[in-house]
Amino acid sequence: MSHFHKIKIKMNFSRINSMLIIYPLIALTFFAHFSISQNSPQDFLHAHNKARAEVGVHPLVWNQTVAAYALNYAHKRYGDCNLEHSQGPYGENLAEGYGTLSSVDAVNMWVGEKSCYDHGSNSCVGGECLHYTQVVWRDSTHLGCARVQCHNGWLFVICSYDPPGNYIGQRPY
Repeated sequence: MSHFHKIKIKMNFSRINSMLIIYPLIALTFFAHFSISQNSPQDFLHAHNKARAEVGVHPLVWNQTVAAYALNYAHKRYGDCNLEHSQGPYGENLAEGYGTLSSVDAVNMWVGEKSCYDHGSNSCVGGECLHYTQVVWRDSTHLGCARVQCHNGWLFVICSYDPPGNYIGQRPY
């Protein structure tokens, strides 16, 4: 009888060990999915298209080629997280932050520059507004974005726009 009891105890410890492995994996999967879903293409698009709708500009469409370009460049910034433009073929907005900077947070920072844009004079007044004007640039039709955590723990966000905007002398909308 005591031999059976020892086997049963070993099995229970084995189950506990399995649970200690399985439950954290389930939790990790849930939180990883939650994090990814908060930074999905749809999240980037929704935040952009909300701002564009406010000024009567057609919605952007997600483009995998543009998104791949953005992700490739974001990976190049992994080592330093510097806000340096890629000098590539697309329009571009960059953001960095620490902690929980989401796709929507980044787009909202850019859209927050709206108050500095004077449509009458087509100029920035009292601050930066070129991120905002790229978000709402009427001729931009395709969007691709990426968000990566850099080596230093900061988050780097890039959105690329095709065709690019912010041409001198042209209005965004």
